[in-house]
Amino acid sequence: MLTIKLLREDPDFVAERLAIRNLDAGPVIRQILELDARRRAAQTEADALIADQKKTASRIGMLMAEGKHDQVSEIKKSAGENKEKVKLLITEQEKLEIELNDLLVTLPNMPNKLVARGEGAMDNVIVREGGQKPILPEGALPHWELAKKYDLIDFDLGVKLTGAGFPVYKGKGARLQMGLIQFFLDQNVRAGYKEIMPPILVNEDSGYGTGQLPDKGDQMYHVGLDNYYLIPTAEVPLTNIYRDTILDAALLPVKLTAYTPCFRREAGSYGKDVRGLNRLHQFDKVEIVQLTHPDQSYTALDQMVKHVERLGPLLNLPYRILRLCGADLSFTSAMTYDFEVYSAAQKRWLEVSSVSNFETFQSNRLKARFRAEDGKTQLVHTLNGSALALPRIVAALLENNQTPDGITIPEALHKYLHFSVI
Repeated sequence: MLTIKLLREDPDFVAERLAIRNLDAGPVIRQILELDARRRAAQTEADALIADQKKTASRIGMLMAEGKHDQVSEIKKSAGENKEKVKLLITEQEKLEIELNDLLVTLPNMPNKLVARGEGAMDNVIVREGGQKPILPEGALPHWELAKKYDLIDFDLGVKLTGAGFPVYKGKGARLQMGLIQFFLDQNVRAGYKEIMPPILVNEDSGYGTGQLPDKGDQMYHVGLDNYYLIPTAEVPLTNIYRDTILDAALLPVKLTAYTPCFRREAGSYGKDVRGLNRLHQFDKVEIVQLTHPDQSYTALDQMVKHVERLGPLLNLPYRILRLCGADLSFTSAMTYDFEVYSAAQKRWLEVSSVSNFETFQSNRLKARFRAEDGKTQLVHTLNGSALALPRIVAALLENNQTPDGITIPEALHKYLHFSVI
């Protein structure tokens, strides 16, 4: 969440940066500043009346001691009227505070200065590519046909049990899922990330803290009876571990990783691009999260990008890295790199990871801070990335490694799966 202090000090700068997202934030910023001015005026008036009440109480005590009861009666009457005014002003202040916060949370994060404006995904910048696109045999199949042929994933059974977007993994398909999860976790732990097993249901405060609420509330599965939310990513519980926390600067950076199932409603998703594993309502993902000193967050972002980049070649997957333009950034991100792997049978790139720096946007909501050497507290910077999301990795692995005799498994996974071919 952007701070009211920043909006007061330089509203034109904020509007200029948000314009990189193709967002005209001027009207909302002006409304916020107007509400803030009214709130501060009400607070100033209430503070003055409260100070006057203290002086009046002291004066009443002196008059009572002098026996001037007639004057005391008049002063008490006036004091009573002021007390009611204070109540009304405090009520008005609280009402304006709510209205102000409701508007503040509608503003997305400001893009980093390196982020280009752009109109959409077509304007994302390709940073680099790696690996070789495979040449498939004649009659190569897309992954949903391969999954059916080798009895790896049952999409129809998932529809029967739950609905579209909830596949059932079977036999070697299930083993491939679990093997990939452990492979990614091992790679992350070796890179210095501490493994966590968090809950997959979170409360409203957690959803608000990382910015999914209220912005993406309609994309989250809500358990209404208990007012919990199924997580869309492990980023939510991992980052919220440090909500309302003050860390010692020496503990930074905090590096966490977790595997969780993830849940997204993906309302409005349909068509050929969502077939098979391309877009699911429930999927598995291994996440990495960092909390860093503000001076180190972009160094950390580069390190996270390099770490995720290592994973593609280990699985023999051709990949590319894109820096997102302003129009394609998520609501909470200041800068994001997307990772895509090439799906040979579908002849297209599939997104498998986003690595983002949120700067202080999340930590301001979370009140996640650290204590500097001078004793003062500052907001940490938060970062997260997928390392990796499984469905499209599985899709690319199945398609890219198909042969007339079966599907070969990358060597890096052999010890996790205990088989080398399907």
